[in-house]
Amino acid sequence: MATGTRLFMSLLFILFAWLQTIDLCQSASVNENSYVQDACSVTQYRDLCVHSLALFSNTAKRSPSKWARAGVSVTIGEAKTVNQYLIRLKNHYSTRLRGRNRVALLDCMETFQDTIDQLQKSLGILRRLSAANFESQMGDLTTFISAALTDENTCLDGFEGQRSGGAQVNLLTNRVLNATYLTSNALALVNKLATSGLNSLTDP
Repeated sequence: MATGTRLFMSLLFILFAWLQTIDLCQSASVNENSYVQDACSVTQYRDLCVHSLALFSNTAKRSPSKWARAGVSVTIGEAKTVNQYLIRLKNHYSTRLRGRNRVALLDCMETFQDTIDQLQKSLGILRRLSAANFESQMGDLTTFISAALTDENTCLDGFEGQRSGGAQVNLLTNRVLNATYLTSNALALVNKLATSGLNSLTDP
């Protein structure tokens, strides 16, 4: 009888511990979701922001500087992906893109190289933020990311009104559009950092 009682108590303890673990995991998940939702509330493309930055919730939490860095980092990754796609398009589908579309593609490749450069300069600033240079750094960040967004839109302008090119041009424009949305979100996160001021540099 005593053995049965001990077994029952052991099983009860294991069940209780398991339920506590589930509750803690659910609470952590809710908190992490709350962090990214709050960070992305200032962006224009919120769903994309939440989807692309959710993995940073545990580390960024309520830090505007960490969210701005995350936003720029993700945007650099997407810009590089688009740039690689443009290179493949030029190398393997050049016969399908003729005339103005081919010229637009070459221009687009050039503008995306500049986009990546501008974003990388922005990330460099975010990695060395300081109270002494905070205002000038915010000004530079805004300038660089705005320039990256302009470059992306310039790429899109080259294909505007083109009826030829078919699926390849449609896919290209959709990819570039996604990059512009991420860049816009990154700019919004940087603006939030600028508004938060110097105190944001000491956030956990």
